[in-house]
Amino acid sequence: MTNINGVLGSSTAELLKQNAKATKPGGAAFAEHLKGALEEVNRLQVNKEKAVAEIATGEVKDLHQAALSIGKAETNMKLMLEIRNKALSAYKELGRTQL
Repeated sequence: MTNINGVLGSSTAELLKQNAKATKPGGAAFAEHLKGALEEVNRLQVNKEKAVAEIATGEVKDLHQAALSIGKAETNMKLMLEIRNKALSAYKELGRTQL
């Protein structure tokens, strides 16, 4: 590739590798935070499934707590889906950006 104003032409993959090396501490912290959030959503979904099963079989001890579990899981799932949609939208926007 050609040298333009002291910048060598690099492939996107090479630039991403360089960026990943330069931002590893922040990227790792973000990845850990995202992983924790996904684990929390998964835990809430498991609790929701348990509450639904208890309601369906009539084994529920506290209907109010079961309803709260279901509501929390649904709210967190909606939030996670919105975050995913925003991230995909940002990714698509970056793909449309001309360099």
